[in-house]
Amino acid sequence: MDVKGYEIILASGSPRRKAFFEQLGIPFTQKVIPVEEVYPKSLSGQAIVEYLVKLKAEPFKSTLQEKQIVITADTIVWHQNQCLGKPKNTAEATQMLNALSDTSHQVMTAVGFLQKNSWDSICCTSEVNFSKLNPEAIAAYVATASPLDKAGAYGIQDAFGMHYIHSIQGSYTNIIGLPVAQLVEKLEEIITN
Repeated sequence: MDVKGYEIILASGSPRRKAFFEQLGIPFTQKVIPVEEVYPKSLSGQAIVEYLVKLKAEPFKSTLQEKQIVITADTIVWHQNQCLGKPKNTAEATQMLNALSDTSHQVMTAVGFLQKNSWDSICCTSEVNFSKLNPEAIAAYVATASPLDKAGAYGIQDAFGMHYIHSIQGSYTNIIGLPVAQLVEKLEEIITN
């Protein structure tokens, strides 16, 4: 992708988001300034991820130059009016997967685009339906430690996700953590304006 002289800074430590940028051929540097990802309890669903992407962009504001774009992203699993982020430990991962068993939930990702004098964001929601999960399958998956760095304690791209996700509606890449088609569309719009 031709970024027309813009410097793209991916402000995410996610190996999956980094891989998407590499696969798309978007030239970028990766820089993460850690923030405490805490949001007001009054927020729900989409408002949570929109708040968090702005929060992640905040530390970059004072040093941003012309023709630099900082891209932040945040993904949550929204299930029965509850936000499921990354599990803190294996017990929480097990609890989350038990809750997701035989139900549907939404995966919401917001992507922020910070420039020297502007802020823009997009949000994408996908619906995921899990089949019934048995305790042995959950225990085996949690033992791999793979669920611990993923919102909702699962990766659709993992063997576990491939096996137990019955159906999805919406963007597949969004469920992995970045709505790629929507991101490219917004980035092209910013670069050409």
